[in-house]
Amino acid sequence: MTTPIHAAEGADRRAARLLLPHLRAGDTITRRLLNEAMVEAFGGSDAEGRWTQRASFEVLEHAVALHLRAAGPSLSSFADVAALIDLSSRLPTQTVRSEEQIEWQQFSTPVDIAAVAVLLANSQPDDVILEPSAGNGLLVAQIPAHRALHLNELDRSRRVRLPDVFPSAAVTGHDGATINSVLSASDRPTLILMNPPFSRSLGRGADDYAAVRHLQAAIRRLQAGGRLVAIMPDWFGPSARMRDQYETILRDVTVRTAIRLENCYLKHGTSIAVRMFVIDKTPGKAPAATIQRSSIADLLGTLSVSERSAARAEPTVTRPNRSGGISFFRAVKSSRPAPRAYHAPVRNDVLPVEYEKLDTPAPLLEQTGVYLPYRPSRILFAKAGDHPTPLVESVAMGSIPAPIPDYLPALPERTVAERLLSASQLETVVYAGHAWAQTIPGRFKPDKEGVGLILAEDGEAYRKGFFLGDGTGAGKGRQIAACILDSWLQGRRRNIWVTKNAPLLEDARRDWTALGGLSGDIQPISNWKIDEPIRLDQGVLLVTYPTLRSLRRDHSRLKQIVDWAGGDFDGVIAFDEAHEMGGVAGGEGALGAKEGSQQGVCGVLLQNQLPGARVLYASATGASDVNNLAYAVRLGLWGPETAFADREQFISGIRKGGIAAMELVARDLKATGLYVARALSFAGVEYEILRHELTPAQIAVYDTYADAWAILCAARHKMPYREEAVMRRNAA
Repeated sequence: MTTPIHAAEGADRRAARLLLPHLRAGDTITRRLLNEAMVEAFGGSDAEGRWTQRASFEVLEHAVALHLRAAGPSLSSFADVAALIDLSSRLPTQTVRSEEQIEWQQFSTPVDIAAVAVLLANSQPDDVILEPSAGNGLLVAQIPAHRALHLNELDRSRRVRLPDVFPSAAVTGHDGATINSVLSASDRPTLILMNPPFSRSLGRGADDYAAVRHLQAAIRRLQAGGRLVAIMPDWFGPSARMRDQYETILRDVTVRTAIRLENCYLKHGTSIAVRMFVIDKTPGKAPAATIQRSSIADLLGTLSVSERSAARAEPTVTRPNRSGGISFFRAVKSSRPAPRAYHAPVRNDVLPVEYEKLDTPAPLLEQTGVYLPYRPSRILFAKAGDHPTPLVESVAMGSIPAPIPDYLPALPERTVAERLLSASQLETVVYAGHAWAQTIPGRFKPDKEGVGLILAEDGEAYRKGFFLGDGTGAGKGRQIAACILDSWLQGRRRNIWVTKNAPLLEDARRDWTALGGLSGDIQPISNWKIDEPIRLDQGVLLVTYPTLRSLRRDHSRLKQIVDWAGGDFDGVIAFDEAHEMGGVAGGEGALGAKEGSQQGVCGVLLQNQLPGARVLYASATGASDVNNLAYAVRLGLWGPETAFADREQFISGIRKGGIAAMELVARDLKATGLYVARALSFAGVEYEILRHELTPAQIAVYDTYADAWAILCAARHKMPYREEAVMRRNAA
């Protein structure tokens, strides 16, 4: 039995074949001629509801693709593009758009632009070719002989027409932004031609960075040494707005040719400008200068075809097999362990990170000085590897085992199998999730007069936080990205990353993309003015501490962030370099009592206004001073079921106990699963002392300054002595 859908599909093929004789004869395809073919094939007019004007343009594109494939390969030089320019001029302008076309940004590639792309691709007979968003096949219709062709198209009506034009091609229907994982079982392509949707994504709806996601997936899927020709939106370039993303995505590839085209999509119903990139997956070089033209005819004389690199298989990654008993001061010349090969999986599904729970804590390794070699005390990962550099922790911390966790994170399987995260870093993800599954005892409301929380029966339950106290080099940024990725993959697509300064955006994107994210997922708050709403449906909002305290008249960045997050926000708030909030409690400074810092106050207020947030603190100095825990309102250090009624009592009591009391706090936090603190081992490190002999003049300058500071300290800041010190320094 023939269904209406099959009947319509048969009718559009008949209509396309009615147009083929006119295309072969070089006739102009008018709107009247196109309508007549549709009426004959569908047995009625569009007024009768048999077909739509938009469907007629889809049929026209199908007919053009059939015509080009039937004509065979005809492109040997850029001079041959003139015939395609003439063909384009004989086609009617696509003046009607359907809601579906707008929804999925279905703007096919004009035949003359496609011809330029095919020539620049420099296809070879042994190429495995992929088109991730094939549409009606116009981009690859003129491709010469090749070994294999894979066409991927999400839209069903377009996808079912592709075998009619490319009978020997493999055809699939996946989201083009996921091809690196969903096509992992297929041969890696050596050549990719693509024209992705510019601003719509499956599952995201409106997505300003859809094209970037598709491009990044294609680069990852491309075989090393292969070539990619991409038609991208005009905003994807080295502009002030996109420079960071542009350079990050193209960091490990070489851009052979960059073109900007204006008014070249008029026949397809839009006047947008586009960019075309020829990219080789070889070590990155300086991007080529952009060629800008307003017509294909003007472009042809400026182009040349670059030679193809030799495609090669991806290198096998190996990691050293480290032994458990690493000496803290092992000699640098000791023999290195033999590499341990492993086989990467062919898929990259999101899977639970499985681990074995240890009822009896793992035995302590050999102590060296005041340090112990570090390894997770309560969990054992089946696949994760050791940290690239040995980690240690203090004897006091190492003697306390962590609790047995219940949380099971979910990450892409290659993140674990390819050792993108070490066992120690994965442990952070586990214990962060374990902490976030708990709430602080009691219910609270934010104090309207300060930065505290007030007990209230009608208040909110506040989620516990987690403190990452690793030292420099242990990969805190990678661990923050992993915690956010775990939350992201479980559906919490709005997250906040607070960091020290704006240049760290590049570092955050590097860590995020290393785990499989896209650089466009992380957007700085500076993209939006302080008095406008943040237009980011989903993503990681990067905020700096100075920006967090920004005010302008009745507007503040803090309110802007809270409004974007929403009262039911349950994503991650990661406070990187959290000690930047250390002044929240104020205290006694060099010049007397001082108030709390504004960026510390704003950091605490952000936590107070989003009770469901998964708060992650990251600082290597968390246990060095009590003020470096005063902002950590989510650790449950004071309040109900603790020894301290409020933060002030906590600070006062711990300050009296000094560093020993801070060490006890850190041990208790680790024992409850809320804190980890590891540092890089100095195993294998050698050093020598470089002595600098001061000259008499340098000694005199130093002595003068020392005398001046001695007077200032002895005078206890009295003005006469201060002036004397200043005069002495100036005289020097």
